[in-house]
Amino acid sequence: MQDQTQSILTSRLHDVLFVTLNRPATRHALAADMVQGLEKIALSAHSDPTLRAIVLRGSNHFFCAGGDVGNFQSRLEDTATDHDPVALRNRKFGQFMELLGQIPVPVIAMVEGAAMGGGMGLACLSDIVLATQSAKFVLSETSLGIVPAQIMPFVVGRIGVPATRRMGMTAERVSGELALQLGLADELAADSEALEIVLARWLTEICRCAPQANRVMKKMASLAVSEPRGLFLDQAAHTFAATMRDEGMTGIASFRAREPAPWCVAFHGTDIRNIYLAQGIALLPPAVKS
Repeated sequence: MQDQTQSILTSRLHDVLFVTLNRPATRHALAADMVQGLEKIALSAHSDPTLRAIVLRGSNHFFCAGGDVGNFQSRLEDTATDHDPVALRNRKFGQFMELLGQIPVPVIAMVEGAAMGGGMGLACLSDIVLATQSAKFVLSETSLGIVPAQIMPFVVGRIGVPATRRMGMTAERVSGELALQLGLADELAADSEALEIVLARWLTEICRCAPQANRVMKKMASLAVSEPRGLFLDQAAHTFAATMRDEGMTGIASFRAREPAPWCVAFHGTDIRNIYLAQGIALLPPAVKS
């Protein structure tokens, strides 16, 4: 069992990193130390060629309550700079979100309890979102008299402008089938135990794909909407040729031999359960539903 005083717990299996937010007393509000910990994880992902995926979850069956509201007043009282301290801190949070959004490997968010405000931003920048039926997604900022500023591009990128306006201007609590319809979740599970089984299946699917090909695929998907089409397709041709001469040779040879590629790994529900048992979080009772 790991030290429960840590704000972030990590475990690794088959080169998948399991990252658990662990500040249940504040429902994993994104305080400075937690933000710094996630920044280090994001930076290390760029320098670790063996890493295949990251799974993000909150302990005590709650994903993330978003910004640390307890520090909002201190920001207003900060006069240490000639520039607006509130705007500076908010923009810094946006840089943090950008860094997480640039993680080169697939990121899976496991949403239980609720993903609120900045916590919903974390879910929306993830590549795959798995959630329990009862999990809530909430753009809660406007109910506090503020706006979801730095997370806006990630929310819009996942669910589009109309759904973002709907959620942002009502602070609606979205769960279950509606979360699927809006694109907030990719798959739902009945409860936390079932969610771990679903995660095992998704990780198995990810690990059927070549590690470097997945990294290139993730980067290309972003470039496809940000670069002129002709320029993108010119670059894509060279990228395709490079992958063909690398993992592509192995993958095609395995396909012809009707054998699994050497990078294939299977995950099972018991593997996932053991990860979280080792972290200690699976022994905690469910959080009170919001």
